Amino acid sequence: MNSIHRRSVLLAGLGAAGVGALAACTSDSGTTPAALVDPSGPAVAAAEKQRKGTGRAHHVNLTAAPAVLDLGAGITAKSWAFSGRAPGREIRLTAGDTLAAELSNQLPDRTATSLHWHGIALRNDMDGVPPVTQRTVRAGANFTYRFIADAPGTYFVHPHVGVQLDRGLYAPLIVDDPREPLSYDDEWVVVLDDWVDGVTGTPDEVLAELRQGMGGMDMDGMDMGEASAPPSGGMSMRFMLMGAESALLGGDAGDVKYPYHLVNGRVPADPEVYRGRPGRRVRLRLINAGGDTAYRVALGGHRMTVTHTDGFPVEHQQVDTLLIGMGERYDVLVTLGDGAFPLVALAEGKDATGMALVRTGSGAAPKATVRPKELDGRMLTASELRAADDVRLASRKVDRVHRVELSGGMAKYNWTVNGKAFDMDDPAAHPLTVEEGQRVRLDFVNSTQMWHPMHLHGHTYQLDGGGPRKDTAVVLPKKKLSVVFDADNPGRWMLHCHNAYHAEVGMMALVAYRD
Repeated sequence: MNSIHRRSVLLAGLGAAGVGALAACTSDSGTTPAALVDPSGPAVAAAEKQRKGTGRAHHVNLTAAPAVLDLGAGITAKSWAFSGRAPGREIRLTAGDTLAAELSNQLPDRTATSLHWHGIALRNDMDGVPPVTQRTVRAGANFTYRFIADAPGTYFVHPHVGVQLDRGLYAPLIVDDPREPLSYDDEWVVVLDDWVDGVTGTPDEVLAELRQGMGGMDMDGMDMGEASAPPSGGMSMRFMLMGAESALLGGDAGDVKYPYHLVNGRVPADPEVYRGRPGRRVRLRLINAGGDTAYRVALGGHRMTVTHTDGFPVEHQQVDTLLIGMGERYDVLVTLGDGAFPLVALAEGKDATGMALVRTGSGAAPKATVRPKELDGRMLTASELRAADDVRLASRKVDRVHRVELSGGMAKYNWTVNGKAFDMDDPAAHPLTVEEGQRVRLDFVNSTQMWHPMHLHGHTYQLDGGGPRKDTAVVLPKKKLSVVFDADNPGRWMLHCHNAYHAEVGMMALVAYRD
């Protein structure tokens, strides 16, 4: 995400000029001037008026401040969090309600921040992306986000400044469906996270090490399993992970060495416990809020029925385990057995786990290192799902196609889109332009050796061929993934890898509506 340190001068200028100063820019080719929709302009206001609202307002306060977090088992971490807890307190409202969320920035050292409402198709100037849609919220200041949340589903909120996502600044956001078609007895919101902050270092220290790259080593030709020694030049290897491999992810599983993997903020040795009764049907809302880790998730002794991904319903499928990339969400139904069962989040390719406990009866709790057989059972990835009939996009001609080539690598740690690192100093320099009412296809072409969970703000797309509706989808190495969406929410929207470190060094682009 955008680094606050090197851009403070730009943002101060925007404070005087406002986001409207970015209205004139170059087109996709960089040669023809093109006027873009202003994030606070009349097109955005008109779209907001079309949203169906209930007239009810749901008020919340989110105070971002330093916190000492209890991770369980006597482990504490000095981090930043909302109101002293991570994950932050669940935000829940009904579809059509207006969310009025006041952010109070109490972070230290003049640290600015923002809030991005991940997955919500909201009005553009409330999206929380400095300097594209707003100025940063400076330390000591407040800012109120106000928008109608008209699509039910499982979402979450996190900053969009630097690598603050990899601290404790996140919280689940649940938008209930007033006409909920599913039948179940209870809900459990489960947030997964990879944790480094205040334990072995900070996310900024992780990024600084990764930026050194691999010292010019030929990463394409090397066996990552043999790359345990520091590269030439003696660069630090405190945080860089070597040898993490996953066939599911197409090879390299991740960049960062995390000391802990958390489920709802707890380590496996002292897990959160969900208590229920045998035979009850529970809806699990699974959210991957991690910075660099995909999780393979299973509930020991149970099968899961997948009902939603990224907030949108799918044709139901029964599975043993799910693969969830950063930024993705899945809803599943389980019918509880009798006893004590581990909910395990295996850090895919990293030989580590997070765990929570489901208890419905007597019996010893499983060990923190347990790996239930379901982790090796029937696996589901997004490409195997189909959108439910009522949310499947109608068949129509594609009006606009954008090739989105994912490039770069570990050698120089220079992750890019279409050969360019996104420049927050000039964010509208090379937009992928669309026009309101168009059917747009994005062709993600991954030319790298790494997988990338690609997230589009302000919209949900559909995986080509009737696949699921999503806002975040994994693009495997050396593969192509095509998605389509309808341009029905005017503004300027980020498209980026949801690996926090890949995005911060440049794997982002701007999808912008022409005025």
